[in-house]
Amino acid sequence: MQSPPSLSLRQVLLCGAMVVTLSMGIRHGFGLWLQPITQEQGWTRETFSFALAIQNLAWGFAGVFAGMLADKVGAFRVLVMGALLYGAGLAGMALSPTPLMFTLTAGILVGVAQAGTTYAVIYGVIGRQISAERRSWAMGITAAAGSFGQFFMVPVEGQLIFQLGWKNALLVLAAMALVIIPLAYGLREHRAAGVAARREQTIMQALSEAFGYRSFVLLMAGYFVCGFQVVFIGVHMPSYLRDHGMAPEVASYALALIGLFNVVGTYIAGSLGQRLAKRKILAFIYMGRALAILVFILAPLSPMSVYLFSAVIGALWLSTVPPTNAIIAQIFGVAHMSMLSGFVFFSHQIGSFLGVWLGGYLYDRTGSYDVVWWIAIGLGVASSLVNLRVSEAPIVRHAPTPQPA
Repeated sequence: MQSPPSLSLRQVLLCGAMVVTLSMGIRHGFGLWLQPITQEQGWTRETFSFALAIQNLAWGFAGVFAGMLADKVGAFRVLVMGALLYGAGLAGMALSPTPLMFTLTAGILVGVAQAGTTYAVIYGVIGRQISAERRSWAMGITAAAGSFGQFFMVPVEGQLIFQLGWKNALLVLAAMALVIIPLAYGLREHRAAGVAARREQTIMQALSEAFGYRSFVLLMAGYFVCGFQVVFIGVHMPSYLRDHGMAPEVASYALALIGLFNVVGTYIAGSLGQRLAKRKILAFIYMGRALAILVFILAPLSPMSVYLFSAVIGALWLSTVPPTNAIIAQIFGVAHMSMLSGFVFFSHQIGSFLGVWLGGYLYDRTGSYDVVWWIAIGLGVASSLVNLRVSEAPIVRHAPTPQPA
């Protein structure tokens, strides 16, 4: 079979970056809704946190199947479906009268939507359409776009809440999520069957190989920690700052700074991944996070200390994404990349579930986030050590099983 024509580098990067900018930018500001929603609805912080914890779990679980589907039929259909679910979920958040409905919409609908509009699906297109020599760099570009979305969207979301109220702000975001649909056309691979024809393994063979390979399991363990840290900070830091007497705009600026410096951090991580051992980049990132959190909770709290912490943690925020996904492609190839990335990301989302839920649970019972901060530090050190043991060498397949025509 003749190979399908490739999408242009510029087209893949532009459309992929814009999709991630919207999908990641919208979700990065969810912490701004914690206090307005809980105060008006009379809910506890644990109620809100549990819904977002379910969101992260649903995102990770659905991401496995979104990756399988994207590998089989192409990213376009998955992106369109994800955008429609995103809009429905955000509108549902605004209109939910009970904690159960809020969990179903903010948790399950939005979580499944994010599975179809974020990294696993976009990186599958990058892996298939961009050469290995530029793959890590391209992933860094796309992750940096997601970081720019965080920088750009958080102040926008803060202003929407201030100007329109939290319900109408969510309805505006629901409409913005639908912009992903026209962008998905730029990632429409000409024939997904052409991708499937190049496979040497079935889905079950690919999964058996990956889960029997120690480095894949180590990557999953490291990504668990990534999810725990970033989602706990992203959701609970605004309330942590308000609890310590900070003005509301300090939290908005802090989240925006995380996004701004993440643009730089993810691009650098992706670029360095072309020249340095990716496992060492990951080890540095996780150790850097642990040290940054330690200094933050021990130093006197002030707007300046918040902004400095946000800048440092921002540079380390999503910078794990390009090297982790590049290692997966380097070890296993790109035929099942979206699916394998989905499984690794599922581990990330289990960590996210625990980070966001434990934040609310322990706060309601202790009146403080201190225990969770210390857990995040310990996990960062452990993940740094775990990633140093990852092998990046391509796996050797002695007897590939060809697929029937």
